[in-house]
Amino acid sequence: MAPIAVGDSLPDGTLAYFDEQDQLQTVSVHSLAAGKKVILFGVPGAFTPTCSLKHVPGFIEKAEELKAKGVQEILCISVNDPFVMKAWAKTYPENKNVKFLADGSAKYTHALGLELDLSDKGLGTRSRRFALLVDDLKVKAANVETGGDFTVSSADDIIKAL
Repeated sequence: MAPIAVGDSLPDGTLAYFDEQDQLQTVSVHSLAAGKKVILFGVPGAFTPTCSLKHVPGFIEKAEELKAKGVQEILCISVNDPFVMKAWAKTYPENKNVKFLADGSAKYTHALGLELDLSDKGLGTRSRRFALLVDDLKVKAANVETGGDFTVSSADDIIKAL
């Protein structure tokens, strides 16, 4: 399947997360994104160096600037289970705006056409690193990395697209 691109409609899918009461919830992507300007960014794995030290912190640090430019939701997805995503989110106590969503079986990542086979590294199917700017379910910017690069999918790169 071809990767999602500018002009495409964001597919629906179900992701999981833990709410403020520590209850496991499932949510449809469309319920989070319909009628809103959102950023959906994906990372190869929770607790991995580039994801943890650069990609996620950038969106946390730039969240207020993104919201000032009309972004209503900042969604981080990873092919990890919701327990891992909850533990990872807790490592960012200053975070108030980025939602950590689990795509444990990579079904949504496949629907986006952004899967990455990291079996040779013992990681199985993961997500390519990416950042999408979506306005009412239409992709306005699709910044997708090649391999393990981190050159086009940062918060600063999305700000340039706003």
